[in-house]
Amino acid sequence: MTLPRERSLGPIAILGSGETSSSGGRVLESLARGLPSPLRVSVLETPAGFEPNSAQVAGRVADFLRLRLQNSHPEVDLIPARKRNSPFSPDDPEIVRPLLRSDLIFLGPGSPTYAVRQLRDSLAWHTLLARHRLGAAIVLSSAAALAVSALALPVYEIYKVGQDLHWHDGLDLLGFFGLSLVFIPHWNNAEGGSDLDTSRCFMGQERFVQLGSLLPAQMTVVGIDEHTALVFDLTAATCQVMGAGGVTVIRSGQEYGLGSGETFSLKELGPFQRPDSGAGIPLAVWEQVQAAQSPPVLAAPPEVLALVAQRRAARARRDWAAADALRQHIASLGWQVMDTPSGPVLEPVVPALN
Repeated sequence: MTLPRERSLGPIAILGSGETSSSGGRVLESLARGLPSPLRVSVLETPAGFEPNSAQVAGRVADFLRLRLQNSHPEVDLIPARKRNSPFSPDDPEIVRPLLRSDLIFLGPGSPTYAVRQLRDSLAWHTLLARHRLGAAIVLSSAAALAVSALALPVYEIYKVGQDLHWHDGLDLLGFFGLSLVFIPHWNNAEGGSDLDTSRCFMGQERFVQLGSLLPAQMTVVGIDEHTALVFDLTAATCQVMGAGGVTVIRSGQEYGLGSGETFSLKELGPFQRPDSGAGIPLAVWEQVQAAQSPPVLAAPPEVLALVAQRRAARARRDWAAADALRQHIASLGWQVMDTPSGPVLEPVVPALN
């Protein structure tokens, strides 16, 4: 079944850096304006889950979101989905539970290859995908931006460890939409000064040309400057550049730049298409996330619960007349009682339409 036309896919914001800066704050505010209030926010620790202070790293982002998005009355949850086969696993339903109803999900600094290893095919990742298909915004910065690429740049392995130039399989977030994208944050980084070219996420221009030659021909490279975001509106099939810098696109051997404020069609990045609703998501997860969007069932008042208990006792002694009378009394109070193998179930009576 294809996604209904009236259902809006959530926006995706890819930040080159600066998620807790003024420019990052403006991007977050623009997303929040299109989301419910109070705003339910989840911050995943996963990219930095190998670090002893991952809770503090995510906590600083959470504090920024509470302050910057205060007009949306945010309810912020930290999701300590740090490592598989541990007490903080991204496959633990209790740890992942806040994601079920999140309106905005954030992943940021850490290690891109670690994030891929922990999230690939995990409950946390599949829940994130399902929430996005149902309208939640996804915000990705730094390492997380690299991790969600079709192929992820192994920054630490090359820049710090000295491994040969290579690419690592990514989470391929936008592959479901027909796009084969490689995101490179920190595109215009200049921390190396005049002595060392640290642009292209610390790879430098010369080394990145070699890396580019290792990519399959169908891949599109999207370089995002620091304190800059590329915001995907997948419902309108457009992208917008926001922030202090620009975005560089390299596709089919051609390179061009897009400045802040520019909007362009997703078709410029590849053969964009809208996926089936649950594409890439296990059916059980898709159904669970859908069910979580339903309004909570109203709790019956004590008077009604007492009558249900009396009716259950009447049925146990086979006093069917008394049981029927109690059912009618319960219905007069606005509740319908249904008998199931596991016991009586109450539902509020829905008034008939005229």
